[in-house]
Amino acid sequence: MLSREEYLAAWSAWHGGTDPAQSRLVRGWLSSVYALARRVAGLPPVAATAAGLAVATAAVVLAALGGAWLVFAGALVGVSAVLDGLDGALAIATGRASRRGFVLDSVVDRLGEAAFAAALWVAGAPGWLAAAYGGLCWLPDYLRARAGQAGVAETGALSVWERPTRVAMTGLTLGGAGVVSGLGYAEAVVTSGTAVGCLLGVAGVVQLGTALRRALAD
Repeated sequence: MLSREEYLAAWSAWHGGTDPAQSRLVRGWLSSVYALARRVAGLPPVAATAAGLAVATAAVVLAALGGAWLVFAGALVGVSAVLDGLDGALAIATGRASRRGFVLDSVVDRLGEAAFAAALWVAGAPGWLAAAYGGLCWLPDYLRARAGQAGVAETGALSVWERPTRVAMTGLTLGGAGVVSGLGYAEAVVTSGTAVGCLLGVAGVVQLGTALRRALAD
C-alpha cells in the first residue's frame, strides 16, 4: 500500500495536477480517508462507492421527515462523504485505480451532490435556490473536465468550494436546522445555509474560472 505522501501525489496525478497542499481542508480530508483506507484495505472500492450513494439517498428521505430527523440527515451527509472519499483512497493507495473507476466515482459524486440539493429542498429551501446549489456543486468539476479536454495539463487550482466544503455546508445546514426545529426556525436555517453555500459556490467558480482562463490563454 502506498505511503500517505505517495497517495497524495498519486491523487494529484488523477485530479489534473491539483496540489492538496494548497488547502489545509483538502489535505486534511485526504489524509483522514487515507488513514481509514489503511484499516479496510481489503474492501473493494466499488462497495464504498455504492454505499456512499445509498447513504446520500437515505439523507434525502430523513430530510423529508423534518424536525429532529434533520440532525440525522446531516450526519448521513457526512457519512456519505466519508464513504465517497474512502473509495478513491482505496483505489489509489492499493493500486486498484482505473480510468473506468475514476469516471464511475465522478458520476456518483455528482449524483450524491444532487441528493444534497434535494435534501435541502425537501427540508425547506426554495426549489430555485436548491437547484442553484446543486448546479454550483456540479460546475467546478465540469469546468475542470472541459479544460482538461482542451489540453490544459493542470486544472487543479483549489477554491473555497471544493467537495469538503460542499459536504460541510450541506451537513451543517441540515443538522443545524434539526437542532432549532423545535423553535420553528428550521426552514429559515435551511434557506440561509443554502444561500451561503451558493455564495461560496459563485466565489469558487470565479476563482477556478480565473485560473483556467490564464491556463487556456497560455
